[in-house]
Amino acid sequence: MCGIICVVSRPSARPLPLAADILDALDRAIAAGQASNIAECGRVVADADKSLRGESGLGTLIDNIALVAQLNGRLDSLDALAVAAEAQLESEAGLPTREVERRSNELIALRDATWSLRNDRLRTAKAVGDLAGKDASASARNAYLAIQQAFSALDRMEVRGRDSAGVHVLVWGHGLDASNKQVAPLLAGRLDDALFTNGSVRVGGGDRAWSFVYKAAAEIGELGDNTRAMRAAVSSDALLRLLISQPNARVSILGHTRWASVGIISEPNAHPVNSEEVGGNASAPYMLAALNGDVDNHADIKVRNALHIAEPITTDAKVIPTVVARKNAAGMSLVDAFRETVAEFEGSVAIAVASADQPHDIMLALRGSGQGLYVGIAEDRFIVASEPYGVVEETLHYVRMDGEALADPQNPSSRGQVIALSGAHAGSLEGIQLLAYDGTSIALSEAHVSVAEVTTRDIDRGEHKHFLSKEIAEAPHSFRKTLRGKIAERNGQLFAALDDSVLPAEIRAKLTAGTYRRIRVIGQGTAAIAGRSLAQLLRTMVDHRVQVDALPATELSGFQLQLDMTDTLIIAISQSGTTTDTNRTVDLARTRGASVLAIVNRRGSELAAKADGVLFTSDGRDVEMSVASTKAFYSQVAAGALLACAISEALGSGSHDERHQLLVALRTIPEAMSQVLLLRPQIAEVARQFAPARRYWTVVGNGFNAVAAEEVRIKLSELCYKSIACDITEDKKHIDLSCEPLIIVCATGLSDGTAADVAKEIAIYRAHKALPIVIAQEGEQRFDAAAAVILVPRVDPQVAFILSVMVGHLFGYEAALAIDALARPLRAAREVVEHAVERGGVGSQLLTKVRGEIGVPATRFFDALTTGSYDGNLEASTAVRVVTMLRNVIAADPLNAYQVDSGKVSTPEAVLDDLTSSLTRAIDELTRPVDAIKHQAKTVTVGISRSDEGLLDRPLVQELLNAGVSRDRLSYKALKVIADLDPAVASVAGYTRYAIEGDVEGNTATVNVIDRGGISRELTSRVDRNSTLVGTKHRVAIDRNVLVARGRRDNRTVIFVPETKGTETTGITLLHVLFHDRLPAATMKSVLQGYDDRYNRLVDWVTETEGSFREDRLAEVPVADLLILPISESANHWRTPQSGA
Repeated sequence: MCGIICVVSRPSARPLPLAADILDALDRAIAAGQASNIAECGRVVADADKSLRGESGLGTLIDNIALVAQLNGRLDSLDALAVAAEAQLESEAGLPTREVERRSNELIALRDATWSLRNDRLRTAKAVGDLAGKDASASARNAYLAIQQAFSALDRMEVRGRDSAGVHVLVWGHGLDASNKQVAPLLAGRLDDALFTNGSVRVGGGDRAWSFVYKAAAEIGELGDNTRAMRAAVSSDALLRLLISQPNARVSILGHTRWASVGIISEPNAHPVNSEEVGGNASAPYMLAALNGDVDNHADIKVRNALHIAEPITTDAKVIPTVVARKNAAGMSLVDAFRETVAEFEGSVAIAVASADQPHDIMLALRGSGQGLYVGIAEDRFIVASEPYGVVEETLHYVRMDGEALADPQNPSSRGQVIALSGAHAGSLEGIQLLAYDGTSIALSEAHVSVAEVTTRDIDRGEHKHFLSKEIAEAPHSFRKTLRGKIAERNGQLFAALDDSVLPAEIRAKLTAGTYRRIRVIGQGTAAIAGRSLAQLLRTMVDHRVQVDALPATELSGFQLQLDMTDTLIIAISQSGTTTDTNRTVDLARTRGASVLAIVNRRGSELAAKADGVLFTSDGRDVEMSVASTKAFYSQVAAGALLACAISEALGSGSHDERHQLLVALRTIPEAMSQVLLLRPQIAEVARQFAPARRYWTVVGNGFNAVAAEEVRIKLSELCYKSIACDITEDKKHIDLSCEPLIIVCATGLSDGTAADVAKEIAIYRAHKALPIVIAQEGEQRFDAAAAVILVPRVDPQVAFILSVMVGHLFGYEAALAIDALARPLRAAREVVEHAVERGGVGSQLLTKVRGEIGVPATRFFDALTTGSYDGNLEASTAVRVVTMLRNVIAADPLNAYQVDSGKVSTPEAVLDDLTSSLTRAIDELTRPVDAIKHQAKTVTVGISRSDEGLLDRPLVQELLNAGVSRDRLSYKALKVIADLDPAVASVAGYTRYAIEGDVEGNTATVNVIDRGGISRELTSRVDRNSTLVGTKHRVAIDRNVLVARGRRDNRTVIFVPETKGTETTGITLLHVLFHDRLPAATMKSVLQGYDDRYNRLVDWVTETEGSFREDRLAEVPVADLLILPISESANHWRTPQSGA
C-alpha cells in the first residue's frame, strides 16, 4: 500500500476576509451557544472556518499574531460550551431517540467546525508561516500553502506505507533562467544527479516548468519522520524560495508515500520518479509519476520499449513517465500518451503523472479494485489523494474514481478510469475530464460528487503512535455515548428507554402477543461476536416460548432460512451498515416475512434503511481507521444490552430487578474501562515477555467470557498474523496442550465455584508446559499457577467480560509491537545494503562496504536468536537462510563462503541479492503493521551493475570461455583474477582442459584431458601416461585458486584456472600464455593487486629491509618474474646494493 497526493490550483479571486468579521462571527456563535442554540452556534463557526480556507484565508491569518490569539480565546470558549452541552445531554434520561440524535448531531457539527478552525486553518497558517518566513511575498505564501497541503495529506496517509516518500514541485511563471546571477550559484551540484534523489533540480525553459524534488527513505523510523525531513529540505531551499517569490510564480505538487514492493527502499526508488533515461535527450518531454500498486509487466515494457533506465532505479514506477514521455514526443497529446501508456499495464494500479510542459494539469488513472483515487474539489484547487481522509482538511467534497467501472459492458478494455485535471479550472467540475481506459468520454455531473463522512477530527491520532491505540482509548467514551439518553428511571428502577424508532410499536406489540417464536441475532466478524453477548443476555431474561440464537449472517442465509419467517425477529449488527453478507441475509429474511431490528453506527447506511427499527451506536461518527475494529465492539455490546432489556420487557419475561441490575452495571463500565487503560504498561510488559517466543496461541473462556475469548481471538489473529484457537476453558486440556501454547484465559466475573475450577484448569495447562496468562478481577488470588495475572476492576458478572476484551485488545496491540520489534536488527541489516547500493557501483566494492557495516545488526540478531525470542514467529527455514547469508557476508572471504554454502556461482551481486531476499522474507514474517494490512513485497532487488558483465568483456576471459569453459563453472573469484591478469597477457598460444573425478581431498582423484587447442595439440602431458591427480594440478584443485606458473620442462608460462561446482573442483583449464615483457608501473600494480595479493606482499617484503617501496621500479621488472617468482626473489629488484667489504 502506498499513498498518492496531488495539488493543482489557480490564483484565488476571492477578497481576503476581514479579521473583524471573523471575530464578530465567533462572538455571535458564542452568544448562540450560551442561549443553548447549538445548531446556530455550529453553523456560524463553520461559515467562519470556510471563509478562512484557501489562499484568501491564508492571507488573513498568516503572521497575524493578534488575530490568532483572539481566535484561540474564542475557540476555547466554544469548546467549553460544547463540553457543557454534552454534559447536559448525558444527564437527561429517557429522551426520545430522535431528540438524542438531533442534539448529538448538533454537537458533532460544532466540534467539527471548532476543530477545523483550530487544527486545520490555524495550524496550516502557522506551518506555512514557518516554511515561508516573515514578510514572504503572496506568491511564495501561496506556493508554500500547496506544499504544506501535500505534506499534511502525506502525514495522514503514511499509515498506508512509510518506508520512503517524496514531494515534487513544478514551478513556472517566475521569469528567471539558469544564467541569472542569483540563480546560477544556487543551482551548483543540483542538476547532475541522474538518480533524481533529494534536492535534485531540473531547469525549465520557455513554458517548461522547473522541477524540484524532495525525498526521504528509511527502513527504520516513525510515522512523520519522512515529512519532517522533507519539510526541512523545502524550508532550507533558497533556490525554490527565490523562484516562488517572483510575482507570477505558480506551483503544482505531486507527492507519494511508499511501502516498497518492487525495488529496494532507497531515494532513487522513492516516488515521484521522472522520465529521464541514460543518454536521453534533454529536450524530450519531461514527466513525473507516482504509483500505487504494481505494474506486473514492467520488465516486459522496459524491454519492449528499449528503455534506458539507470540501474540503481529498480522500482516499476519508472516505466510510467518514461513511456508517456516517449509517446508524447512522438506527437501524441499528453492525455492520449498517458491513456495509451497505462492501458498497457497489467495489475491493479493507481497512477498520477505531471508534465513540465503542462504543469497546470495532472493525469490520473485507476484500474482494478485494489487501489483508490479521490479528487477533492476545494476552493480554486484540486487535491487528489488515495483516501478521502487525504483531502478533508481542505474540502469534504470529492469525486471518487472507479477502477472497476466498465464504460462498455461488451468491451473489457474500457474497464478503469482516467482523469485529466485542468488547473485553469481548478476547484470546479469543469476542470475534470473523465475518460474510460479505452478513451470513451464519461459525462461528469454533481451526482458524481460525494461528501466525506469524516473530518480531520476523526482521523487525528493525537499523541498515539497508532490509530488502534487511539481507538481503544476512545472506547469508554463510545460506550458512554451509546447509552446516552437511553436509560431512564421509573418507580425507583432503571429501564431501557427506547422509542418507536428503535423498537417500533408493531414489533413491540408482536413481542407482547407472543407472535415471535425465534429471535436470530446476526452479523459478521466482530459484529457477530457482539451479537452473541446480546443473545446470551437475552436468554437469561426470556422463557422457553422464545428461542434465541446468535449466528453469522451467512449461516442463517445459507442453512436456516425458512419459507415462512413471520414468527422470526432478526437483529442485525454492523458497524458500517454496508456489510454485504449481513445486508443480503436481511433482504432474504424480510422477503420471507421476518421483522428486522438493526444495531449500526453509520447513519444513512444501507442496513439502517432496510430495518424496521434502528438502534444507533455512539453518535454515528465512531470512525475506525485501524483495520482491526475495537471500539465498535464495545458500543455494539452496550446497544445489545439495551435492546435485550427492552425486548425482554416487551415479552413480559424476566424481572424488573434483573433489568435494573444490568442497566446499573452498564453505567459502571466506562469508568472501569478507563481503569483498564491505566494497566497498559503492565499488559505491555507481559506481552513483550511472553508473546514473541510462543508459536501457538489459544484464547479460552467460559460463560460470558467465552464471548470475550472469541473477540480477543479475532483481534490477536488480525494484529499478530497467527491462526489462533478459541476454546471453552475446561475443554482445552482435551484438545492440544501438547503444542505448549500461550493461553489467554478470560476469567473475569466468575463465581467462587467456577473460579476454583478454572484455577485447576490453569494448573493443568502449566503442568503441560503451556503458558497461561489470566485476566481476572481484583482480589482474585487463586490463579498463582499462571505465568502472569492481569487484574481488572470488579464489576457485575454479566458485563465483566467486557473488561476481559479490553485487556485482550491491549495485549494484541502490545504483542504486535513486540513481534514487530524483532524485525529491527533485520531492518537495520537490510538498510545497510540499501544505503550501500542505492547509487549503484561496482559489486565487489559494494559487498566490501556492506561487510564492513553489517556486523552490528547481525550480532544483535544472532544474540536474540539464541534466547529463543524468534521461535514463535520466524520460520526455521527462514532463520537458517538469514543466519547463513549473514555469516557468509561477514566471513573473511564472502564469495567463497557463499559458494561453499549455496553451491551457486558466486558474485557480489548474487550474494547481495540473496542476502536482501533472505532479510526481506524474514522481515515480512515478523512485520506487524497494526493499523494496516500486511503487504508482501513482490520483488526486492539491489539493482546494481552485474560485476561479471564488466569482466566477461576482457580478452583473456573470452579466451577462457571460447576454450569451452562454462560460465557457471567459474567462481566470481576466479573470473576476477583472470580479468585482472588480462593486461599482463600479450597472447594466448593454446589451452588444455582437464576433467577431474573422485575425491580430491582424499588424494584418490584422477585427471583426464578432455580438450586441447592451439599449441597444446603439439604438446604431450604427464596426464596422458598417469591419470592420478598430483603435483601442481592437485594443489590448484585443492585450493580452487587461479595459479600462474612456468612449466618445469619447457619453461612455458601458463595459467591454471580451476573449474568448480559449489565446493567441488570438477576440472582445470590450462592456458598457455605469452606475457608482455614489461608494463607501466600503474598497470603492473593493478595486475599484482588482483593476483594473489602480490602487490601488498611485495611491498611488505621490501619495506621490511628497505624502509620504503619505489613503485616506479615495477616498470623495470619482467612481468612474468613479478607474477611467478617467489616474493622474496622479486623483492631483490628493490634491494639497495651493499658496499663491498
